Amino acid sequence: MRHFSRLFSVMAGPRPVVCSGPSGVGKSTLLKKLMKEYEGVFGFSISHTTRKPRPGEQNGIDYHYVTRDVMQSGIDNGDFIESAEFSGNLYGTSKAAVQEVQSKNLICLLDIDMQGVKNIKKTDLNPMFISIQPPSMEILEKRLRGRKTESEESLQKRLQTAKIEMEFSKEPGAFDVIIINDNLDDAYAKLKYTLKEEIDKVKKVSS
Repeated sequence: MRHFSRLFSVMAGPRPVVCSGPSGVGKSTLLKKLMKEYEGVFGFSISHTTRKPRPGEQNGIDYHYVTRDVMQSGIDNGDFIESAEFSGNLYGTSKAAVQEVQSKNLICLLDIDMQGVKNIKKTDLNPMFISIQPPSMEILEKRLRGRKTESEESLQKRLQTAKIEMEFSKEPGAFDVIIINDNLDDAYAKLKYTLKEEIDKVKKVSS
């Protein structure tokens, strides 16, 4: 991990923000609202994945969709800050994606899973860690079923992963802030309040 430490210790720019939480909890919706309201303040770190795009998703906007061979080669070459495999697909955040956002004096937003959070904690990236969580496992299951994009096997795997992630979030120091997404507007208001100081810093530099 030393090469990661060297990379981020010399990088200037606003403090990045890591948002983590189970699939179906509403992370993407919250982050898109944030970027829409604060245009010119946040930049989204676009992750790589080997899974196929869902309906409506676009390459280079939602994810960088690549083949397993291409992504594995990048992982082996040390091009990724973190990577993980879920449901047979690879996901990861490249160093270049974060560098691109920070070089524009934007707060880099990273949508990362539990394993990614653990990996990033080993680097000198020093982000703010925010956990977005559902009110209950029952509500999360209802939201995932409502998507109608998962097989029963895949859904059960996501629910099991969600249980593990929520247990991890209880560990001391795992996250700086935990936001329960029971009501979207309330969760968004808490997210904005949490990031107010960082937002003000970027606005001050930009003005």
